[in-house]
Amino acid sequence: MHKRRWKLIQYFRERELRRILTEEFVFLATHCGLEIWCIENLRLVPVPKSSYGKFFSGSAYIILNTVLLKSSSPQHDIHYWLGNDVKEVDSTLASDKALELDAALGSKAVQFREVQGLETEKFLSYFKPCIIPIEGVFSSGPGELNCEYQISLFTCKGDHVVHVKEVPFSRSSLNHNNVFVLDTASKIFLFSGCNSSIQERAKALEVVQYIKENKHNGKCDVATIEDGKFVGDPDVGEFWSLFGGYAPIPRDVPPSLQKQPDIPNAKLFWLQGSLINRITTQGKLSQTVCNTMNKEMLESNKCYMLDCDNEIFVWMGRNTSITERKTSISAAEDFLKSQDRSMRSHLTFLTEGSETAIFRSYFDVWPQFAELRLYEEGRGKVAAMFKQQGYDVKELPEEDCDLFIDCSGTLKVWRVNDDELFLVPVADQTKLFSGDCYVVQYKYPGNGRDEYLFYAWLGRGAVLEDRVDAISCMNTIVDSMKGDSVLAQVIEEKEPAEFFLIFQTLIVFKGGLSTRYKRYITEKGIADDTYDEKKTALFRVQGTSPNNMQAIQVDQENKCYKKGKDTFHWVSSSLNSSYCFILQTETSIFTWVGNLSSARDHDLLDRMLDLVNPTLQPISVREGSEPDVFWKALGGKAEYSREKEIKGYLEDPHLFTCSFTDGDLKVKEIFNFTQDDLTTEDVLILDCYREIYVWCGSHSNVRSKKQALEIGLRFLEIDILVEELSLETPIYVISEGHEPPFFTRFFEWDSSKANMHGNSFERKLAILKGTMQKIQVPSRNSWKAYSTENTPDSSRSRAVSSNGMQRSVSSVSNVSGSNLRSSDHQRISSVSPIARSLFSGSHPDHDSTENETGFRGQGGDGDGPLAVMPSSPSENAGLDQINGVEIEVNSLIFPYERLKVVADDPVTTGIDVTKREAYLSEEEFQKVFGMTKTAFYKLPKWRQDKLKRSVHLF
Repeated sequence: MHKRRWKLIQYFRERELRRILTEEFVFLATHCGLEIWCIENLRLVPVPKSSYGKFFSGSAYIILNTVLLKSSSPQHDIHYWLGNDVKEVDSTLASDKALELDAALGSKAVQFREVQGLETEKFLSYFKPCIIPIEGVFSSGPGELNCEYQISLFTCKGDHVVHVKEVPFSRSSLNHNNVFVLDTASKIFLFSGCNSSIQERAKALEVVQYIKENKHNGKCDVATIEDGKFVGDPDVGEFWSLFGGYAPIPRDVPPSLQKQPDIPNAKLFWLQGSLINRITTQGKLSQTVCNTMNKEMLESNKCYMLDCDNEIFVWMGRNTSITERKTSISAAEDFLKSQDRSMRSHLTFLTEGSETAIFRSYFDVWPQFAELRLYEEGRGKVAAMFKQQGYDVKELPEEDCDLFIDCSGTLKVWRVNDDELFLVPVADQTKLFSGDCYVVQYKYPGNGRDEYLFYAWLGRGAVLEDRVDAISCMNTIVDSMKGDSVLAQVIEEKEPAEFFLIFQTLIVFKGGLSTRYKRYITEKGIADDTYDEKKTALFRVQGTSPNNMQAIQVDQENKCYKKGKDTFHWVSSSLNSSYCFILQTETSIFTWVGNLSSARDHDLLDRMLDLVNPTLQPISVREGSEPDVFWKALGGKAEYSREKEIKGYLEDPHLFTCSFTDGDLKVKEIFNFTQDDLTTEDVLILDCYREIYVWCGSHSNVRSKKQALEIGLRFLEIDILVEELSLETPIYVISEGHEPPFFTRFFEWDSSKANMHGNSFERKLAILKGTMQKIQVPSRNSWKAYSTENTPDSSRSRAVSSNGMQRSVSSVSNVSGSNLRSSDHQRISSVSPIARSLFSGSHPDHDSTENETGFRGQGGDGDGPLAVMPSSPSENAGLDQINGVEIEVNSLIFPYERLKVVADDPVTTGIDVTKREAYLSEEEFQKVFGMTKTAFYKLPKWRQDKLKRSVHLF
């Protein structure tokens, strides 16, 4: 009885605490970007945005980072940072407040314990290029100025984010493994240990620039000192004189030769609280003995600790109380202290349902739960609402509907047959067979040079030997050409958008023409289903426009039904209410219109019909009114999908640096990535889920496209984010300096940086000293969307003329290799960090904006908003150019409160709702977005969309 009463009292206390916390932090639920608090006099005090990135070693801070996902739900990361000199009472209070903040946000945040000098890379990525803790404690009042300049010596470690630590100003602090920055009143010295990496030296230069701008107001000299060279350079003599003269530095073991610890086995503990005086005050660790771990072991009413040596996870069930969670966190911290691991192990706290990919990867079984995707349904309801109010609303644009490749280029297609390539005739190059493999070359104009894009298209029914030969032949062609072409491996039904765009019109038939394919089906006794005009064939029509449409022949034998001794194959089970279909028989042709298909689909159906069979008069059939002859032609009526097919949206891309040695791939994620993270010595992978990009720096140790493809395949196998990546995901291989627009759109791209010479250290030094090399390759605008309306008709001619579209086709290239042959007679067919802008000359608008606001927003590829038709911004706007990107300058100005999607008194006429932000005044734009329009339109589109979504303008 007493126990039950105590539980009721505890329940009401918890409920009241959550209510108070929700009221205190309610404004944070939808507030994107960073919020920082500091513990001062046992109170939580907000830190001014002008002080973001300044941390005092005697204080404790709480940092909340919020990004808005495409599902319109916020994602929170909470970090509490503890200085080396922080009081224990402040440390405990910061831990408790972080947990309470999580509770106020719905217990969906991931919490990180950050210790000075041991910060996670995600935390440091918020404050690029670095944080340099200051001695003392934080004070919300006016600070005292110290006029005497203190000489400081810092060590810098890290290649993509840098850990900066102040060390004693003494010769004994120097070593050969690290990079050091010596800051004096008049000059900053960079000392590079002989065993330090080029990337670490380059990153340390960013620290030098940061110190120069923030401590010297940009007015001081910079000198670079190389370990072991001390003759003939006055800077070297000046450097060593500060240490009392030169003396040899003792030799130590290079980092690459130091023994790396083996990966430990993760150990799972159950955290059990003890009741003392009716208050949970102690936590007891009980190890769970098991051979394998799976999610079912974690009970929702308990807390657990997963010990992974360098990282400790505390998992808190959704049914546990705040008090129990505090006790569990305290127990985990005590555990680290007892084992003297506080300064080398990270602590991460997870509430059930917010598990990170790294945590899930330690479990052999972790079920994937598909989240309910409501945003498509919501957008549909919004469209219906606009129509009811009398608006002419366009269909919702597809995700990534902009063209990020010039579609006026020339196309060549080869088909693999045995170990040779046969050039496909021009008239048949837009017709592929699923039993064959093809090599596709697309040449398109860049700024001042031609760019090449190669695909190895592997049919779903193709034999292994043909697949291997297709990839091998593609590599042979690429290696024989001058320059570094982009290449990709693509498997049927997994084609990226760019593949369809370069074909514009594509028909994929069943069966194959390859000799190996014919031999294989004969040996296996499989019926030859290769397309023939005399056979029954069902095509699904898909696409987004007349310049991007496909007809895909569906499976002939999708479902089987047995009746007696006979077996019936029902092609009709491949129908889908979301699409339009073409059914072709020997004597007739039908068009089938699904009830959930759109007017755009109907237009594409008419156009594809002329390409599939322009001679027969079609019989139009709507879903639900099919005649018997239609079902008879399909072999009978069967069940098929009648629900709206919704394309799942994708979250922000992820960038990884990787090393590949003897088949062993090691990857590490780079958070809040920018173009500067594409260092020339590295190989990086950009994971966009639907496709991945393997980017190879000019100074990396990857010497062939084949090796880069192997790295991409290995990345798909390990699935580091536990996102169930398909092994058939398209893999692009991109060389530095030849990045295509559909890759650079994920960055704020500066072509001048992409085409610099030298290693990463030499490049950063050239920028720092203002001696940047002249670029030999013309700059290219990376994120300009190519419009078919802006492309001259003459350059878009194509061989297929039934719908009035023609494309120019190049002649056969002079490609070396005995197994390449022409045969025309063949009958085939991501919060932007609080970055202090290092090199302000490149982005003048970003400097003041970021320092004032603390964030520029984070992004993901957003689905386009509704397009209301009364007028377009272009009717009331001029065009300005920003780095070659056209932006609108509107004469129509409306207040923010009327432009919001959720406005009480919305603007009803005269705007394009896909560009609501364009109608804001410059002053209000700055207030809403924290940056100028110029800076905003420099951002990649996916970042623009995320910012617009966060302020209800999307």
